[in-house]
Amino acid sequence: MAAPLLLLRGGLWRPRGGGLVLLSKSLLTRPVVACTTTLDRPTLAHQIHISPRSYVLKDFLPSPQQEPVAFSNRKGLQCISPLMRSVEETPQPILTKVKGHIPKWLSGSLLRNGPGKFEFGEEKFNHWFDGMALLHQFQLENGIVTYRSKFLQSDSYVTNSRHNRIVVSEFGTLAMPDPCKTIFGRFISWFEMPRPTDNSSVNYVVYKGDYYVSTETNLMRKVDPETLETKEKVDWSKFVVVNGATAHPHYEPDGTAYNMGNSYGKHGSSYNIIQIPPQKSNHDDTLQGAKVLCSIAPAEKMKPSYYHSFGMSENYVIFIEQPIKINLCRVITSKLLGKPIADGINWEPQYKTRFHVVNKHTGELLPRQFYSKPFATFHQINAFEDQGCVVFDLCCQDDGGSLHTYQLQNLRKAGEGLDQIWCMHENLHSEDLEEVGGLEFPQINYSRCNGRKYRFFYGCGFRHLVGDSLIKIDTETKTMKIWQEDGFYPSEPVFVPVPTATAEDSGVILSVVVTPLQNQNTFLLVLDAKTFSELGRAEVPVKMPYGFHGVFVPR
Repeated sequence: MAAPLLLLRGGLWRPRGGGLVLLSKSLLTRPVVACTTTLDRPTLAHQIHISPRSYVLKDFLPSPQQEPVAFSNRKGLQCISPLMRSVEETPQPILTKVKGHIPKWLSGSLLRNGPGKFEFGEEKFNHWFDGMALLHQFQLENGIVTYRSKFLQSDSYVTNSRHNRIVVSEFGTLAMPDPCKTIFGRFISWFEMPRPTDNSSVNYVVYKGDYYVSTETNLMRKVDPETLETKEKVDWSKFVVVNGATAHPHYEPDGTAYNMGNSYGKHGSSYNIIQIPPQKSNHDDTLQGAKVLCSIAPAEKMKPSYYHSFGMSENYVIFIEQPIKINLCRVITSKLLGKPIADGINWEPQYKTRFHVVNKHTGELLPRQFYSKPFATFHQINAFEDQGCVVFDLCCQDDGGSLHTYQLQNLRKAGEGLDQIWCMHENLHSEDLEEVGGLEFPQINYSRCNGRKYRFFYGCGFRHLVGDSLIKIDTETKTMKIWQEDGFYPSEPVFVPVPTATAEDSGVILSVVVTPLQNQNTFLLVLDAKTFSELGRAEVPVKMPYGFHGVFVPR
């Protein structure tokens, strides 16, 4: 197999402090958003070719304008503080009120994950990512929808609850020493390494047919998708030499899974691509048979990059080494310095963004090196191979400091305090996408299109610090469709195909829509994926925080 070129297609660009806007409208072959000018791929390949071993994607990431522009139309944003408050769980299924029509063929459960508790006793978490995992389930059958939720019974949740204070440190919150210890005991505790959390609040993942909830540490929790019961804790490091793994694995049609995780040792760090077999060897099997397919050395061993996900085509894994750096020395000493782990992760734009391409069948890292100007990315849309190129679509940002924007004190601001987070942008996009704030939480028809050439993708528009609209992008016609209601905030869209569908967009979009308005209900929204028109909604008489990711489990 000839080594491919890497073609980075149009990305989505986040202004400092928040929402996303289009990267460029004139340089890319088939960008992920509206564009007026196209170039053929041979021309693009020529543009990025520097030498037989090095490629620079400089033409695809233009420098931002020197003068920022006031984003005056973003002032007066609605306060979303109620979406970042603790709620009670709803452990028994309750019937929702259906308005419109829920297709009867839609049978199964939408499972959602995200933070649901932000304090214990008098102690409060600092960051959105720190909240305790609340598992949600919308069960759909014959046009009827029920809802339930349960807190993940993680060690972190159980321990914090038992002590009625924050005992286990999270990403943005450092747990204080036990006040009941002796002075000497409290002093010694500052020198102990923080233990990894099993507060798996990011996503649902599937390995060997079993469902887990995952964060980005080495610990996952198996869950029952029917009852939301918390089952055993699974430690990645018992099976492969990694200190964590992402919450966004990729899957082959036969169930083989791929993930990535960092490993840290006395000689520094490495990025590892992990392969997990599709089938169990026995009933108790979890990650047995998992192996490291390839290890990649970072540009700086003591300052590896933070990453949230990666791309995968039919034959390649694509990893982006971005200039969001994990300062290992600072992380190791964070507890001694009285700082959370988040304090050791910073945006360092003096570094270029590097792309690593690995043959997933052989584990071979391609010898060519790909570079671009600095940008940050959290979610990839898709990757596929076409005419000798690996085409890689992703959402990207001009400033990786957005991790720190999601401090709870920022998310709970109101009035002018909220406007300050959104006061500037860089005008790198067309007006139609600017109006909806760009796009994040991208999703595709995964079972049909992942790793293959595709046409449609879906996501949330970000005119606020969380998604406030749903968007469908047609990558061929460069057009988009939008669903939006003032005062309501939809979650990541999940595509569910119609059984025996032939068209790529034949199916529905499911999204949980929450609101800070006290007189309005949360609801599960069902859109026709082709027309993007509303089919129906199932209203729930309980409040929910804004969450992260989820999956649909067909019945």
